[in-house]
Amino acid sequence: MYDFAIVGGGIVGLSTGMALYQRYPHAKVVIIEKEAVVADHQTGHNSGVIHSGIYYKPGSFKAKFARQGSRSMTEFCKTHGIEHDICGKVIVATKQEEMPLLDDLYIRGLQNELTIQKIDVGELREIEPHVNGLGAIRVPQAGIVNYRQVSEKMADIILDSGGEIMLNTKVEKIAEEIDEVTIETSNKTMKARMVINCAGLHSDRIAAAAGYKTDMKIVPFRGEYFKLIPEKRYLVKHLIYPVPNPKFPFLGVHFTRMISGEVDAGPNAVLSFKREGYKKTDFNAKDLTEVLRYKGFWKLASKFMKEGMDEYVRSFSKKQFTKSLQELIPDITEDDLVPAPAGVRAQALQDDGNMVDDFHIIMGKRTVHVCNAPSPAATASIEIGKEVVSRIPEQSHLTEAILSK
Repeated sequence: MYDFAIVGGGIVGLSTGMALYQRYPHAKVVIIEKEAVVADHQTGHNSGVIHSGIYYKPGSFKAKFARQGSRSMTEFCKTHGIEHDICGKVIVATKQEEMPLLDDLYIRGLQNELTIQKIDVGELREIEPHVNGLGAIRVPQAGIVNYRQVSEKMADIILDSGGEIMLNTKVEKIAEEIDEVTIETSNKTMKARMVINCAGLHSDRIAAAAGYKTDMKIVPFRGEYFKLIPEKRYLVKHLIYPVPNPKFPFLGVHFTRMISGEVDAGPNAVLSFKREGYKKTDFNAKDLTEVLRYKGFWKLASKFMKEGMDEYVRSFSKKQFTKSLQELIPDITEDDLVPAPAGVRAQALQDDGNMVDDFHIIMGKRTVHVCNAPSPAATASIEIGKEVVSRIPEQSHLTEAILSK
């Protein structure tokens, strides 16, 4: 009998495990991960940005947890000697019609309690001399880190606290009972007082396996990247983002200096034909059929038809991808770009075609389901873990036995 079983060994599941041991140091915790290593999917395939929270609706979990998370993640890295760099970023308006949008974003950043600056062309060129822009916002709080390294350290902390991490173990069924939860996996059946679902790309399926029907479905969007060749890395000093298109729910292609020194350019955002589909050729009939049968997807597709087609054109045309990048850095050429690994975003989509705009946590009887945790979840992971654990005492009968240890 475990006190807590966490489904999913990504950074959110691992940070939740850490938070459990901070509150319940004598608890028996197990993390169940279907892959051979932790952090193998969204966590290990992202751009490594420590986000500030500037983009998100004031008062939302994303805004609050990204702001707090940028601090707690930085402190975690300092404490454990993990390489990171709070290098800052610029959000750049390249067209006159983007200037009012830049002003709106600046106001939102102030509402989210960020210390940011509006800068003119001259100041922008001092920070990023090769960027084309009419104006920008400087966001000093943004930074970079390798989240796989962060996750591995979190896993070490859990193991040192007495927890277990079961790898190569897939959860197949969850049954809530009066005093316990039975978890059937590909390897064995186990029991826990409580199950916490942090399954990312499969979080809706785990919720369904526990008997919870939600009005949302995880739809996977692949983000494809290029890298700058080493000779052209000098073109990017920090992080360079465009002003996001308010009509499209993704941030647009941008430049990210990685902690390794490499520079990523991208991503676009296209429907993945497999929940863990990192290549154009990756395909899973069940995953794709679920999406194509989901009315929410078709409502979303009709709403963003033009923008979606532009994303697909960039996916298959390096020339068009390069043109998008040249809006920010005109000196970029096709020859400067080489293919880089893609990532997949687990985006919860509602029946009405709207994307779930915030982190979403569902409380069951003896289960907790983190059902929407896309970017900036890695930045916010320590705060998400604290939030999940803070909700458990609301059902005090679940924790009585643990606290008495």
